Amino acid sequence: MNVYETDELLSQYLGFHFGDHYFGVSNYPARCAGICQELMAGRDKHKALDLGCAVGRTTFELGRIFDAVVGVDLSTRFVEAANTLRKAGAIDYFRRDEGELGERVTVSLEELNLTRAASRVSFATGDACNLGPEHTGYDLIFAGNLIDRLQDPGAFLADIHRRLADNGTLVISSPYTLMAEFTPRANWIGGFEHNGQPRTVLDGMKDILSGHFEPVQAPMDIPFVIRETRRKFQHTIAELTAWRRIR
Repeated sequence: MNVYETDELLSQYLGFHFGDHYFGVSNYPARCAGICQELMAGRDKHKALDLGCAVGRTTFELGRIFDAVVGVDLSTRFVEAANTLRKAGAIDYFRRDEGELGERVTVSLEELNLTRAASRVSFATGDACNLGPEHTGYDLIFAGNLIDRLQDPGAFLADIHRRLADNGTLVISSPYTLMAEFTPRANWIGGFEHNGQPRTVLDGMKDILSGHFEPVQAPMDIPFVIRETRRKFQHTIAELTAWRRIR
């Protein structure tokens, strides 16, 4: 079974998106949405696309300022949970402490002041590398922790400009945790030596995006923490880059 379809990962991601924060690290999906909002100051905010939306926190947060936001994820379980939250305004999950011990926790959009934003968002299951023709004309596309989970990130980056409006903004955040189980080694765009020189994923992104984009700010480190149990956490640092379509 795909790990992203399990009860365990669904609960962890509901906690990651909507639960407590730990070790002084702020909520990652909300912070990424805040950076996107800052980048869109003074620009059109009609439509946004959140690719790899998981259970939807960034999608909801973008709904504060955009007329319409679509969240797309490959995981059916994640999208179902996001839609339940959108429709019902609340969802609960099991927060594991150890073994079978833990407690049920409820997420409430009202408590997060996201009820109004929920009326502007929608969610759908989909493959970021094979989006339908309806996904065009976006003023903003956010791809959070997605690029290193794609079968063919190079093809995704080469096509993404077609999904943006003129002068649209692309924001990508990723820890670049390259794994052959998600991205075959032949499809890596960085993370290896080329002609005796290190080639990073960011180097590969720059090469592929340069034909249609220009960077709009220096890369930023964005840490995040995912709680697995009361005594086990993942502490990761993603790199966020922002690009504007110029042709």
